[in-house]
Amino acid sequence: MYYPYTHTHTNTHTHTHTHTYILKNKISLQHLYNLGKKVLHRPHEGIAMTGCSASGGEFMIGVDGEEGWYADFNNHRGVNALPKFVGPLSVPGLYEMAMAVLGICKQNLEIFDGAHNNPPVKLDVPHSTIYTKDDVQLHVENRLICHVSGFFPAPVSVYWTRNEQNVTEGTSINTPYPSKDGTFTQISTLKFTPQQGDIYSCTVQHPALEQPLTRVWDVEQDQPGIGPAVFCGLGLTVGLLGVATGTFFLIKGNGCS
Repeated sequence: MYYPYTHTHTNTHTHTHTHTYILKNKISLQHLYNLGKKVLHRPHEGIAMTGCSASGGEFMIGVDGEEGWYADFNNHRGVNALPKFVGPLSVPGLYEMAMAVLGICKQNLEIFDGAHNNPPVKLDVPHSTIYTKDDVQLHVENRLICHVSGFFPAPVSVYWTRNEQNVTEGTSINTPYPSKDGTFTQISTLKFTPQQGDIYSCTVQHPALEQPLTRVWDVEQDQPGIGPAVFCGLGLTVGLLGVATGTFFLIKGNGCS
């Protein structure tokens, strides 16, 4: 399997043709909502995912389909990806656990590659859409969102332009998030201030594409934003209760499924 490690939360990912193991674990999460004096308990869905190649790896915890926490192995730290109003996902020893799981992942990758003699990778083509986070007002800062889905292997590379000029400042991209069908989704964003007549584009590159996939967005006043609400509520506290049974290896290739 192919899943290169390039998690830097910038707009660039480098593809390398190596096989990679993905470990995808269902985990139990308990979310405690504090709404003023009211306290509501309700279950939510969470996953922990590890991907590794010979040169590096990835560890991510997802909450309800969104990236909640990831291990930044380059800088030896854990990073909370939840919005500030939600509150951090804090579990003692989580980064150390991520390091241990990464070591296991690399061992399994060596065993898999040796047993299957480096099987070819099956490619799934990405699809993309571009939209704004908020309704558009001229001269008011906003965010453009490039939503890329349905691709395999991960990650994609996303590049932004403004009036046909490359833009890197104010860009970000999240960790590839797994879908139930075995493909991945990534979201890249661009901070921008709308000016009448400006034209923006996001371009996606991926091994499954014969040519880059580009979506264009131009500035029109009173244009509605269609960005989905990711989190609602006041004071979300996440408690990691444990890893459920049923850990499995997601290995996608021509020779296995």
